[in-house]
Amino acid sequence: MTSTAAAYAAAYAALTAAHEAGDYIVQRDADARDKGKHGHTGRAACARHCLSYTATQALALLAAHRGLHLGLNPRRALLGLGLSAATHYIADRCATHWADDTPTAPLLVRAAHATGKGAWLQRDPGAGALIDQAWHKACIGVAAAIATSGRRTH
Repeated sequence: MTSTAAAYAAAYAALTAAHEAGDYIVQRDADARDKGKHGHTGRAACARHCLSYTATQALALLAAHRGLHLGLNPRRALLGLGLSAATHYIADRCATHWADDTPTAPLLVRAAHATGKGAWLQRDPGAGALIDQAWHKACIGVAAAIATSGRRTH
C-alpha cells in the first residue's frame, strides 16, 4: 500500500499533468476564445472547457489510482475533481478581464486588484495568465489533498 504522502504526490502529479493537457491540448480554440465573454456565450464556452478539462483530470487520476494502487476513496476523488472543476471555471471566466479594475470585473480579478496586483495586471499583458495558472496549481493542490483523504489502507 502506498503511503498517504506518496498518494498525494502521485495525485498532484497526475492532476497537474492533466491540467496542462486539458488547458492547452484538449481545450477547443473556440472555447479558449469565448470563455471570458459576458453572457451565455462565455458561460457555455467555459462550461464546455471545464467539462473536457475535468474529464482529462479524471482519466489521469483513475490511471494513477489503478496503476499505482493509490487506494483512493471514490467519493473523495470525485470531491477533489469537483473542486478542481469549480475553481477552474471561476478562474477561466476571468479570461480577457485581468486588467479590468471596475466593480463589474470577475471576483478573482477584483481580488487580484485588491491585493495589490492591479498595476502589474495593467502593465504586463502576461500577468493575468500567470495569476490564472498559479490559482489553478494551488487549487489542484487542495483537490489532490481531498482526493487522497479517506484512503482505503487495507
